[in-house]
Amino acid sequence: MMEHSGAEAPNIDYKVFTFEERKKNPEECLCVSIPEVLDPQYGMYVWPCAVVLAQYLWTQREELRDKTVLELGAGVSLPGVVAARCGAKVILSDSAKTPLCLENCRRSCEANGLQDVVVLGLTWGEISPDLVLLPELDIILGSDVFYEPQDFEDVLVTVAFLLRKNPGSQFWTTYQERSADWSIEALLHRWKLSCVDVELQTFGADKAELAGSTLPGSHSVLMLVITLNTGG
Repeated sequence: MMEHSGAEAPNIDYKVFTFEERKKNPEECLCVSIPEVLDPQYGMYVWPCAVVLAQYLWTQREELRDKTVLELGAGVSLPGVVAARCGAKVILSDSAKTPLCLENCRRSCEANGLQDVVVLGLTWGEISPDLVLLPELDIILGSDVFYEPQDFEDVLVTVAFLLRKNPGSQFWTTYQERSADWSIEALLHRWKLSCVDVELQTFGADKAELAGSTLPGSHSVLMLVITLNTGG
């Protein structure tokens, strides 16, 4: 068990999430420990979207094995960590302009004994060398990346670039409805992307508590699978 030094990181709290398989195999479960930075200036908390997406990954764990997965805007990295623990080859990324978030990605890996996870600075909307040089991807993850409306198109510019580079890949994302006026539908059309809603009850995420944690506002979380629009 890893020792967490309070002297080194006084504002960090480790939160444990437990994903279980109650129907098929009640004994099958996965526990992950995620560091939350409690300083309000940084806001590195585990939001409901991250837990919902992680739950989806847990239910898709057989499909994830040996797949190459990139998480965008990873922050606390719960979905990416779950993917890695399920046997995926994971790359965690956050803005190159936020070194503290990248540091927290590495901290999440250390807390869960993950030594082979790559952490990269990728800024939404920028076609950087690190973005261009990414390996072939199977799945792209994004938890609550549609948070600020001014960032929506930058996120989709990055996603569209990656999906065109990896035509067989998918973008799995969760976002919380914060305003009826906020929509990505027009942007999806502009960037020639298709979207399918995944109902939360289909993967056991329509609950007030998930993975041993309370999810305030989880009823407003949407799960989407976004792909290239190949309809011409």
